[in-house]
Amino acid sequence: MRVSGWRDAVRLNGGMSPRVVIIGGGPGGYEAALVAVKAGAEVTLVERHGLGGNAVLTDVVPSKTVIATAEWLTIAYRAPELGIRRPDGADLASSLTVDMAQVNARVKALVRKQSEDIADRVEGNGIRVIAGEARLDGPGSVVVGDERLEADAVLLAVGARPRIVPGCEPDGERVLTWTQLYDLTELPEHLIVVGSGVTGAEFAGAYNLLGSRVTLVASGDRVLSREDPDASAQLTRVFLDRGMTLVGGRAAAVENTGYGVSVTLEDGRVLEGSHCLMAVGSVPNTEGIGLEESGVELDARGLIAVDKVSRTTARGVYAAGDCTGVLPLASVAATQGRIAMAHALGDAVTPIDLNLVASNVFTVPEIASVGLSEAELRDRGLFYEVSRLDLARNPRAKMLGIDEGFVKIFGHTVTGQVFGAVVVGPRAGEHIYPLSLAVAHHLTVDDVASAFTVYPSLTGTVSEAARRLHGMRERRTAS
Repeated sequence: MRVSGWRDAVRLNGGMSPRVVIIGGGPGGYEAALVAVKAGAEVTLVERHGLGGNAVLTDVVPSKTVIATAEWLTIAYRAPELGIRRPDGADLASSLTVDMAQVNARVKALVRKQSEDIADRVEGNGIRVIAGEARLDGPGSVVVGDERLEADAVLLAVGARPRIVPGCEPDGERVLTWTQLYDLTELPEHLIVVGSGVTGAEFAGAYNLLGSRVTLVASGDRVLSREDPDASAQLTRVFLDRGMTLVGGRAAAVENTGYGVSVTLEDGRVLEGSHCLMAVGSVPNTEGIGLEESGVELDARGLIAVDKVSRTTARGVYAAGDCTGVLPLASVAATQGRIAMAHALGDAVTPIDLNLVASNVFTVPEIASVGLSEAELRDRGLFYEVSRLDLARNPRAKMLGIDEGFVKIFGHTVTGQVFGAVVVGPRAGEHIYPLSLAVAHHLTVDDVASAFTVYPSLTGTVSEAARRLHGMRERRTAS
């Protein structure tokens, strides 16, 4: 039976605490577990690989650690213009090499530590953790091995895995998914990256900085085709300036030749390299775990259908994270999980609003965005004005040797409300926060401009960009 609130849960369970079973220990799962146990529920979390899920074990934490290592090299590349040289007069960057075995050893150590920290927090809150494979056996029953767990509410946070293209199957040696990169002990001489979305662009940029020759195969009309066009264009210029090769097309076949890889595109062109990274999206881990048999509706791609409070079509069953296809972000998964438990246990619930989600692409430079994009504003017929300022004009950026990136703000021409924003530059994911607050709380460009910023600071460009939108209504009336 479905639990519609805390009182119903207690009544259904004979006056005892409501029972919650969570399948999957990623951000959607462990954040939900913490919310549920603090609300007084008896919580069991089932995870087959390790707490943290893909976000910690194979995706966000390890990939961003590699990218952070690559980012440090940009400091060395800028050293000469800042007056920093070796004692023998040579450029600092020319004397640096990358030990890929050590880089990946550090990645794996950080992954273990983060997973252990999550485990300590979860178990320290009295949450039972079971290592194993789980399947749904009806809306209120979960089977793990020989054990059956009865539940008043179930949360599915089963995640996703790399999509495999027929003819391009990974072998873990030279043809790789992003989960297999961390086993490399040597830097690829020539890495061919198939896929120019977030994952492809992030790894292509990172390995290019680490010293690999990189060819990026883009199926769309541009790199990061779903991002702001100005941001995409800037990153493309940066990639080309760093010596990356960009090729348009789709991969039809990838072969490990024994000494390298041969990538055949759909139009017949053949690319030769030492390794190939397939970064062509992901598929949800929803097959074979009893979902459809238990009344959980899946779409044609195998994604779980959910509403704004994370309910599935099965009574008392919720879902969160990449298996829902809402937005493939750890922050969104965690929010979905928290909302699901609040709803299941009768707490106050604010449905998720995807227009408020801030996201970041961890390339160098980073691309951060929040709110409505310019394309969405046009499609909705909203009146808006754009203010864009390059970071190169910022005094702090000059001091740091930053000559690329910008801040772009979209403001409503009548009310001045901040509709959305894009920041491109170092640590853009940190600098988007004040604009995320503005979007979430319906602040105006004048609200943003009137707040003090440190001088000199990169956030000064955020304030100045907002200041330039002052008087939009008057300008529009005059025109």
